[in-house]
Amino acid sequence: MPGVALDHLVSRVSVAPEVSAALRAGRPVVALESTIISHGLPRPGNVDVAHQIEAAVRSNGAVPATIAIVDGVVRVGLDDAALAIVAGSDDVAKASVRDVPLVVARGGHGATTVASTAQLAALVGIEVFATGGLGGVHRGASQTFDESADLTTLGTTPITVVSAGVKSILDVAATLERLETLNVAVVGFGTDRFPGFYLSDSGHPAPARVDTVSEIAAVMAARADLGATAALLVANPLPLDRQIDPQLHARLLTTGLAAAEQSGVTGKDVTPFLLAHFHRESNGESLRANIEIILANAALAAAIALEASP
Repeated sequence: MPGVALDHLVSRVSVAPEVSAALRAGRPVVALESTIISHGLPRPGNVDVAHQIEAAVRSNGAVPATIAIVDGVVRVGLDDAALAIVAGSDDVAKASVRDVPLVVARGGHGATTVASTAQLAALVGIEVFATGGLGGVHRGASQTFDESADLTTLGTTPITVVSAGVKSILDVAATLERLETLNVAVVGFGTDRFPGFYLSDSGHPAPARVDTVSEIAAVMAARADLGATAALLVANPLPLDRQIDPQLHARLLTTGLAAAEQSGVTGKDVTPFLLAHFHRESNGESLRANIEIILANAALAAAIALEASP
């Protein structure tokens, strides 16, 4: 990384031996975020789901690299002790790109978002990243300017991200416009429609479609050859029969947004507030969908990484 001494990088970032060996050998590796573990899933089941996500990557031929900050060190690949801290401690910060240096400098614990996971994965040479749903432009952003750092980071980070589109609680149309402006390539996997996280169809078309992992690998290779500097977003929808009922989704979104406004919740706290509202009020449906989303995306990301490996 230009301007950063190697010994400083080594002191700030610890790559797990399995991940390091795979990267050196050119074997497929998939980066995984940790905010879903610390802030997106309820305890104590979040630890089991974290293991399931990594198992989904392994069973599809790649090495998982869950990224987090533990005791002020960026960890690329977590052992059981580090995972227990991320999953169970109350002092784990939600760390986007701007927050990572602060958490590291203070020797704290941090769970990485889509933005910071993508940046840190690219820093160590990981080319594929699986997440649940991307952040984006929030509703009412024309007045609040509330937009996730996921977008601007992916606009400058050449990594392939597999997600179930963007979170359906966002302004999806505005998010797609911003992705275009930021040169983030977007393809629907096996679909002409852009998914909306809990919903298989956000109501908007996907800019392009691919139907096989070999097509995705070919796009990745062409982007690398042509010097692309932004991300490739692979939008992987839930099957129609596994999405949340759209009427239930609409009702929970309306009541959740009203509750957030009444409680004075703003900024980066809106998304976890709304997700918690969905989890609480959907009788387990949103949690079921959330887990199925990340497991499917982890499996697809591993297959892509395997296909794209030398």
